[in-house]
Amino acid sequence: MSTTNNINNDTMESMSSTTVDNISSGIGRVDISNDVDVSTRDDVSGHEEDMNSEKKCTSCEQKLDHKTDRIGADASRSSADMVSKEADSDVSTEKISVTDVEICANCGKEGANNSCNKCKMVKYCNAACKKKHRTKHKKACERRVAELRDIELFKQPPPSEEDCPICFVRLPTMGTGLRYKSCCGKVICSGCIHAPVYDNQGNARKDKICAFCRVPSSVTDEEIKRLQKRVDAGDVEAIRNLGSYYFDGMLGLPQDYVKALELYHRAAELGYDEAYNSIGNAYMYGEGVKKDEKKARHYFELAAMRGSPNARHNLGIFEDKRGNMERALKHHMIAVTFGHHNSLKQIQKLYSKGHTTKDDYTKALRVYQEYLNEVKSSQRDKAAAAREDYKYIQ
Repeated sequence: MSTTNNINNDTMESMSSTTVDNISSGIGRVDISNDVDVSTRDDVSGHEEDMNSEKKCTSCEQKLDHKTDRIGADASRSSADMVSKEADSDVSTEKISVTDVEICANCGKEGANNSCNKCKMVKYCNAACKKKHRTKHKKACERRVAELRDIELFKQPPPSEEDCPICFVRLPTMGTGLRYKSCCGKVICSGCIHAPVYDNQGNARKDKICAFCRVPSSVTDEEIKRLQKRVDAGDVEAIRNLGSYYFDGMLGLPQDYVKALELYHRAAELGYDEAYNSIGNAYMYGEGVKKDEKKARHYFELAAMRGSPNARHNLGIFEDKRGNMERALKHHMIAVTFGHHNSLKQIQKLYSKGHTTKDDYTKALRVYQEYLNEVKSSQRDKAAAAREDYKYIQ
């Protein structure tokens, strides 16, 4: 697998700060509890006849009756039904409670069920009320949308890597600590790749074979054929790897940014987090596309929310450059949880410059050690000592 580049701190420019505030206006709720004492149908009917006052919303032209207008009528009808159903059981009294009635943010009409398209938190009678209230609601809506975005962005993502299918130890996040095998479509740790493979008689095989499926290792032409077969089967790892080969011009393939980005997008749409990170890097450095830091950030966020520690680290650098140290710390802390050593270094820098506390740095060291304990094995250590490209930790 190809190793994903992280953002060079010296290449990034300052970006404008975005502040997320709490929404201060927008939604109204009313809690109404109507206790209807029902003994006969005549009492219910009499209750309905008491509600005569009416008004009209100047925006949507709907009737604005007294609070108990529609709600009381509904309660009365429900009460009458109950009397009918319970007549044989000698039930003479029922209590009806109506709660959490939505209120139109524009005209105050009860029973609003048309939500704001963006923040989903404000209710309206209909499109007319929504349109009239748009100007007043715009700023609060934008703040709420940004708040919801941050909640999703900083949510702890699932692990980006699972266990090695051979040794059952958690796969490392460093690209040199694992390999994708096009013969069987498995991702295997460097320790299992480096370890000898034995035949049925217990003798170590001298030829190069896959540690999982025992198929002989392929040369360049055969590797491309195998990889293409996995791509045709919809293997996201193979799709992203083939994109990397086109991006870098490897394994005899011509360098083709257009083809590479097409494959990256395909893998990303199928759920592969690092594919979005690769697209973000392309926009960050202007490789195959026009340089665009806004788009780069967008794709890094998509990758980070899906579990990419590399993208999370890149976002931390973005926020550091903008002076948003608290947000930078959040991103780097999540990246450290998944073993990103460079993010640990960034937290150390934040601490040395007084931008974070000793407790935060101590926590970062602890979670990084927890990651090391999960991925470390003597077999992987032997592989790392034998070859530089088998290193799985820094």
